[in-house]
Amino acid sequence: MKARLLDLTVSFDGKQRLTVELDGDFRDTFDQLHEGDVEITVKKYRKKRSLEANAYCWTLIGKIAEKKHITKTEVYRNAIREIGGVSEIVSIKQSAVKRLQEQWSRNGIGWQIQDIGSKIPGWTNVILYYGSSSYDTAQMSDLIDSLVQDAKALGIETRDPADIESMLKEYNKYNSKE
Repeated sequence: MKARLLDLTVSFDGKQRLTVELDGDFRDTFDQLHEGDVEITVKKYRKKRSLEANAYCWTLIGKIAEKKHITKTEVYRNAIREIGGVSEIVSIKQSAVKRLQEQWSRNGIGWQIQDIGSKIPGWTNVILYYGSSSYDTAQMSDLIDSLVQDAKALGIETRDPADIESMLKEYNKYNSKE
C-alpha cells in the first residue's frame, strides 16, 4: 500500500512514534491488528512494473535459448553482462568473494558477480551486475535491444521497433520514480 511518512517523534524514554498517511483503506486491518504487536516494513514506493516489456524480454530469452540449445538463465545472465550501466566494480578481500556472491545472488538470477582480479595481494576486484528487476527504462531498453539483436542474428522473428518503443513507454510509465 502506498503511504507517506509525515512525522517522527522521540519520547523521553527513547521510544519513537511514526505518523504515516495511507492512500488505501486500512481500517479493517487496523481493527484486526491494533491490540497486538505487528511487524512493519518500510521501503521506497515503486509503481508496479509494466509486464509487457518484461514478458517480451523473457519471450526473446526463451527463443534464443531454444535456438542455441542453452538455458534461459544463461541467455539472461549473458545479456546482462553485455549491456552498460547495470554494474559496479568494487575491491574486496579475496576471502570475502564467496560470501559476497552468495549474498548478492539472493536478489535474483540476474544478480551476479565476476571476479576480475587485482594486483594487490589478498584483494580482488569484482563486477557486481544488477538484475533487470532494478532497471530503469533506459536499461530495460538496452537489455531488450541486445536480445533483439541476438535474436535477429539467429534468424528469430522479433517485434516491430515501434511496438517495442510503445512497450518501453508503458514500462517507463509504471516504473517512473514517484
